[in-house]
Amino acid sequence: MELVTDQHKKKAKTILKWLITAGIGCLFLFLFFILSLWGFAKIQGPPPIKVPQTTRIYDANHYLIGKVEHENQNRTWVHMDDISKSLVNATLSIEDKRFYQHHGFDLKRLAGAVLADVKSFSKQQGASTITMQYARNLYLDHEKTWMRKLTEALYTMRLEMNYSKDQILEGYLNTIYYGHGAYGIEAAAKYYFNKNADELTLSEASLLAGIPKGPSYYSPYHNFKRAKQRQKIVLQSMVNNGYITKQAANSAFHAPIRLVHKHKPMNRTAPYFQDAVESVLQNQLHIDQKTLAAGGLKVYTTLNSNMQKKAEYWVKQVINPASDIQTAVIAMNPQNGAVEAMVGGRDYHKSSYNRAVQAMRSPGSSFKPFLYYAALRNGFTPSTTLRSEPTTFTYNKGKSKYAPSNFGGYYANGPITLAQALALSDNIYAVKAHLSIGMDQLVKTARKVGIKAPLADIPSLALGSQPVSVLEMAKGYSAFANGGARVTPHYITKIVNQKGETIYEWHPKKEQVLNKAATFVLSQLMTGVFDKKLNGYSKVTGASIAHILTHKVAGKSGSTAADSWMIGFTPRLVSAVWVGYDKGQSISTYPDSGYAKKIWAHFTESALEGQPKNSFKPPKGVVRRLVDPKNGKLAAKGCPNARYTYYLKGTAPNEYSHRCYKEKGPENGRKKHKGFFNRWFHWFH
Repeated sequence: MELVTDQHKKKAKTILKWLITAGIGCLFLFLFFILSLWGFAKIQGPPPIKVPQTTRIYDANHYLIGKVEHENQNRTWVHMDDISKSLVNATLSIEDKRFYQHHGFDLKRLAGAVLADVKSFSKQQGASTITMQYARNLYLDHEKTWMRKLTEALYTMRLEMNYSKDQILEGYLNTIYYGHGAYGIEAAAKYYFNKNADELTLSEASLLAGIPKGPSYYSPYHNFKRAKQRQKIVLQSMVNNGYITKQAANSAFHAPIRLVHKHKPMNRTAPYFQDAVESVLQNQLHIDQKTLAAGGLKVYTTLNSNMQKKAEYWVKQVINPASDIQTAVIAMNPQNGAVEAMVGGRDYHKSSYNRAVQAMRSPGSSFKPFLYYAALRNGFTPSTTLRSEPTTFTYNKGKSKYAPSNFGGYYANGPITLAQALALSDNIYAVKAHLSIGMDQLVKTARKVGIKAPLADIPSLALGSQPVSVLEMAKGYSAFANGGARVTPHYITKIVNQKGETIYEWHPKKEQVLNKAATFVLSQLMTGVFDKKLNGYSKVTGASIAHILTHKVAGKSGSTAADSWMIGFTPRLVSAVWVGYDKGQSISTYPDSGYAKKIWAHFTESALEGQPKNSFKPPKGVVRRLVDPKNGKLAAKGCPNARYTYYLKGTAPNEYSHRCYKEKGPENGRKKHKGFFNRWFHWFH
């Protein structure tokens, strides 16, 4: 037994000795590797400073329309002596409190970050020092890969071996991004406070020091409350690190912040459109801000500059300059989804809020075409009649009631056809149809054409009670214009990098989601809003602008107490206009309520200049009949206001209207005493 024990002890000592030797060897190898890296960094010398190249944005004809953040960029380099000491201390405290103690790497933070990455099997944790951030800003992208981190480490060593700490800090403060195109602390001080960098107070400096963590997220212009919360964190870190007292931090936090509210206007083409492009670049294509601002990309877009000018022109021409009312305009090619013009508000310099894509407003009756498509697919025809009269509807198994009214309190007090109901925008007919086919059918149709906004199965949905965006409505109407095929709105066609390589290219896709024949029947019904032949108990809703149009266009207006809409299309153009007040103020005056229609009509007519007067082509499965619009029955030639109407094959009326004969006599109906048979038959009377 004792012999066995001794053998075990000897074996254990041998293993321990080997482990110690191996550990010492690994340590020496690691130290040699680190020293070699530092030596390599020293031999390589200072890394060359890359000159940033501005990203350029082009329209559909490849004309330059803008540069990403370029107009606001001010890369004025200032020395450390010309930077507020409070800003320097605030930055060191929140970004890298041991900056002057380490050699480019904060080992304590780095160890914690590596441990967190290993535990989560990811590369999400960061321990970047100021030197590492400076290296990344100058030479690398922000992709979270091990190779990028290793390359970053080598650049960090080269910076640390060849520049002093003050030089590195100075370079960092002159290149870090503070949002709104302001690169470097001098540009940021000018942009936010109209001051030089050495004039910043502790309150201002602590606010600015918090922005680089998320320039858009912590911008005081975007969200002042959030920026103040971040400032509080910065001030507390300064207290913890001994830069200021708690009392000084409290005073700085409560000191008034006087931001510069008026900046020099930027001469940007289609600024709302360009903002939408930048949003797609960052949020959908995941191109980081550094690459956008200095990557030298060429971004080719769908913008039709000529069409854009026309949209902006008619907004200015139609709306009273003294009015506070706002507007949004979208023009889109329904064949491929290309957004060709966009107006997000009346004055970008006063408000950069893009109402074309960000605002959610109730579309009113402009939502009815989705209902009437569903109705056509569920047994209705253009000649289907329902009574238009004050009605209280009961739903939800008799538990709820809904009593809509027609505009102005006008009703037919009798039957009207679907064709006339759409043209006059009769609300009673719409709700009756909605309940008749099942309220889920409208929601299903809206979803098919790409409307993703929340929609409820309620009676008022037939009248457009649920908020949607202007872009969503344009997308929905594009399916009607495109023969029932859904396309996705897009702004960017191609992106080319500095090397001339195409790194992104858009390939339009169509998906047939609606029945072609039913879609065409609906589109022709929607031309009726401009046709006085469909006048009834009131005029057709497009009567006030019909004289402006020379092209055959389908359309629908919509209104609520706070919103006015007009949307229309041809097979080559969808145009949508919204007018209203940002805070939901009621549209009470006649000019306000008529702005949307006038802007839409003038813009659409000018945008269609040079195109065929009628580009609608009937597909298979539809038939055309001459119909009496009063009752939806067949009419002979000469019948007053007789109108050609399209029907799904097999659903056209087969009964003739007798109204024509009563009003105009037999010469306008089936003419008697004409032809040999009739003359011969006449002698027997």
